[in-house]
Amino acid sequence: MNKILLGLMSLCAILFYTSCDSHKEKEEEEVTFLVTSPIKMDTSVIKNYVCQVHAIQHIELRALERGYLQDTYVDEGQAVKKGQAMFQIMPKLYEAETRKAQAEADFVEIEYKNTKRLADSSIVSPNELALAKAKLDKAQAELSLTQVHLGFTKIIAPFDGILDRLKVRKGSLLEEGELLTTLSDNSTMWVYFNVPEYEYLEYKEHEKKDSLMKVNLLMANNKLFKEEGYVKAIEADFNNETGNIAFRATFENPEGLLRHGETGNIQMTVPFKDAIIIPQKATFEILEKKYVFVVDKENVVHQTEIVVAGELPDLYVIQAGLKEDDKILLEGIRKVKNNDKIEFDYKDPKEVLDTLEVYVE
Repeated sequence: MNKILLGLMSLCAILFYTSCDSHKEKEEEEVTFLVTSPIKMDTSVIKNYVCQVHAIQHIELRALERGYLQDTYVDEGQAVKKGQAMFQIMPKLYEAETRKAQAEADFVEIEYKNTKRLADSSIVSPNELALAKAKLDKAQAELSLTQVHLGFTKIIAPFDGILDRLKVRKGSLLEEGELLTTLSDNSTMWVYFNVPEYEYLEYKEHEKKDSLMKVNLLMANNKLFKEEGYVKAIEADFNNETGNIAFRATFENPEGLLRHGETGNIQMTVPFKDAIIIPQKATFEILEKKYVFVVDKENVVHQTEIVVAGELPDLYVIQAGLKEDDKILLEGIRKVKNNDKIEFDYKDPKEVLDTLEVYVE
């Protein structure tokens, strides 16, 4: 009796598991995936580029003469005006040399005048007069040179700007060429950023004659600088190591908020003509590379790498890897494996876009 009961229980268990497996297989067979295609249209993408901010003029101020720093008329971070005195190197030695040169020039001038009177009376030859004139010219040139050296002892601002840290203090013995400080003209700023070759070509293709591209500057505090910038220059050569080329945008800086050496991000609107666009949720990432599942004519999915050219809310602009007529898996990408055969429903890409937050032109 026990053997019969045990046999019945084993049979029931087998039937139960067989039923479960059959039901599970039936469920798997009934799974239908949602598939769509890329959409092709003109659009534009706001791209961020890491940038460096430079003053339109940023120079080093150096001592042009050797001597003791007698006076400092400015302070660190001070705004100065063109022609304003900033440093005074002790001028006594140069003043003495100037007086000596002046005296020699006066003496030679008297000699020249005497020789000229004699030459006018034909007492001396014209050659002697020419020699006296040459001596006078030489003395006057030496006087001018000493005056230049004397002028170099007072260092004045070559333009309106803001001083950086002072490298020397009053009483320091300066050598010729020694760095005193730096001066920045921050009224206008040059902002440099690197653009990949692909985007450079797109930019040049859509560039309008007699029109400059507008850009915005996102500062380090994540706020937009209130003034708009304009791309006014592009470097001549690409960087062979990075494949980038440097753009330069010009920003007016009336309130002096931007300073030389700042960093931020340039926001530039990059146009794309006949762009291939797909939903972001159709993609997945492996080792920092992006992929989609492409469905072939036999309903088999193939893992395909894509290259993203730009990003919109919920969308990617594709640079390489897909064609307009490809079918891509939209939902359930984590439920399939490469080379799986699936059943699917196709959804028109325009209908898919209507359910997403997109900005296209």
